[in-house]
Amino acid sequence: MTAAPARTRGSLLRGRWIDDWRPEDEAFWRSTGRRVANRNLWFSVFSEHIGFSIWTLFSVLVLFMGPAYGIDAAGKFVLVSVATFVGAALRLPYSLAVAVVGGRNWTLVSAGLLLVPTVLLAVYMEPGTSYTTFVVLSALVGVGGGNFASSMTNINAFFPEHRKGAALGINAGGGNLGVAVIQLVALLIIGTAGTGAPRLVLAVYIPLIVLSLVGAALFMDNISSVRNDTGALKEASRDAQTWVMSFLYIGTFGSFIGYSFAFGLVLQNQFGRTPLQAASVTFIGPLLGSLIRPVGGWLSDRIGGVKVTFWNFAAMAAATAICIGASGIDSLALFTVGFVLLFITSGIGNGSTYKMIPSIFRTKALASAEDRGQDRQEALLWARRVSGAAIGITAAIGAFGGLLINLAFRSSFQSAQSGAPAFWAFLGFYAACMAVTFLVYMRHARTATEPTTGARLSYAEV
Repeated sequence: MTAAPARTRGSLLRGRWIDDWRPEDEAFWRSTGRRVANRNLWFSVFSEHIGFSIWTLFSVLVLFMGPAYGIDAAGKFVLVSVATFVGAALRLPYSLAVAVVGGRNWTLVSAGLLLVPTVLLAVYMEPGTSYTTFVVLSALVGVGGGNFASSMTNINAFFPEHRKGAALGINAGGGNLGVAVIQLVALLIIGTAGTGAPRLVLAVYIPLIVLSLVGAALFMDNISSVRNDTGALKEASRDAQTWVMSFLYIGTFGSFIGYSFAFGLVLQNQFGRTPLQAASVTFIGPLLGSLIRPVGGWLSDRIGGVKVTFWNFAAMAAATAICIGASGIDSLALFTVGFVLLFITSGIGNGSTYKMIPSIFRTKALASAEDRGQDRQEALLWARRVSGAAIGITAAIGAFGGLLINLAFRSSFQSAQSGAPAFWAFLGFYAACMAVTFLVYMRHARTATEPTTGARLSYAEV
C-alpha cells in the first residue's frame, strides 16, 4: 500500500482512514498527498464510470425493445425519464453519505447496489415482461446516477485548490465516459448478435461492477476531517451561490445526461433510423462530451471558470439553433452535427461550472474574513467544507435537467412529431443561463486577497 511508510511517520492512516490531510501544504502534497490523492482519483473514476453506464443502461436497452415488447416511443421516453429522475434524486443523499461513512466506504456500498438492477434485468429483459416491471427496473437502474455526487464530493476533499479544476474534470469526465462506452458496447452487440441479445450487455457489466468493488476495497481511503460534517449541507443550502450554480449546472450537466438518454430515440423517431443506425451514431456525442470535460476544468484553471461558462452557454445556444434549423429542412447530417456540438459544449460547461463552485466559496470566505477581521485559515476551512456540500446539492439539482429534457422531447414528439419545439425551449434556457452568469459573476464581482500570493481575486476570475 503506497501510504504505508507515512503510517510510521505520524500515523497518516489509521486503517483506511486518513487522519492528517493537508493538501494545501506544498511539502505535504509533494511527499505524500499527491500520491494518495491520485490513487483515490483513478479508482474513483473507474467506479463512477461503471455507475454512469448502469444509470444510462435503458438508453441502450430501448434500442433492443422492438415491436414484440409492445412499448411505443412515448413509453420508452418514460422509461429513460424514470431512471433520470431516480438518479437525480439520489445524488443528494449519496453526497451526504461521504460525510457520514467515508468516501471509500460509500464507494463500496454504491458499487454493490449496482448489482441489484443488473442481475434483475438479466432475468427479466425479454418480450412478455410487463411495462410496470420495466418501470420498476428503470427506477432501480437510477442508483447509478447517485455515484457521481458522492465521487465528486469525495475527490474534492483530496486535492488542493489550484488542482481541483483538473482533478474534478478528470473524475467527472472519466465517469461521463461510461455513457459512451455502454453505447459502444450496445453497438457492438447489435451489430454482431442483433437486437435479440440484450442480456449480453448485462453479461459485460456485472463482472465490471465486481471489479470496481474490489478496487475500491483495496486501494481507496476515507478522510477523517470530512466525516460527520453533515452541518455543512445546511450552510450550503442557505447560501444563494449554491442555487445559482445549481441553475447553471442544469444547463450543462442536465443537457449532457438528458441528451445522452434521448439521442438514440430522437434519431429513431424524427429521422426513422433503425436501432443499428441509431447506435452507430449515439455514442459519438457522449464520447466527445466526456473527453472534453477535463478540458473545461483545465481552461478554467487558467482563464477562469466564469469566462469559460459564459461563452460556452453562447456556444450551446448556437448548437441548439443548428438543431432547430436542421429539423426544419429535415437534414440528418446537419442535425447530427448540431447535436454532437451540444454534447461537446455541455462537456466543457460541466468542467467549468464544477471548477467555479470551490473557487466561488473560497473567494467569498476570504472576502468575508477581510471585512470582519476573521482568521483566514478558518475561512478557508469553511470554504472547503461548504463547497463540498454545495457540489452535492448542485449535482442533484443539475441532474434533474436531464429529466426535464426527456419530458420535453416526449411532449414535443407527441404534439409535433418532431423535437423542434423542445429545442426552442432549450435555446431560451441557455440564453437565461448566459444572463445569470453575467449578472451574478461578471457584472458585480466580489473581490478578496489571495493569502499565498497577495493577488486580488474576484468572482469574475474564478
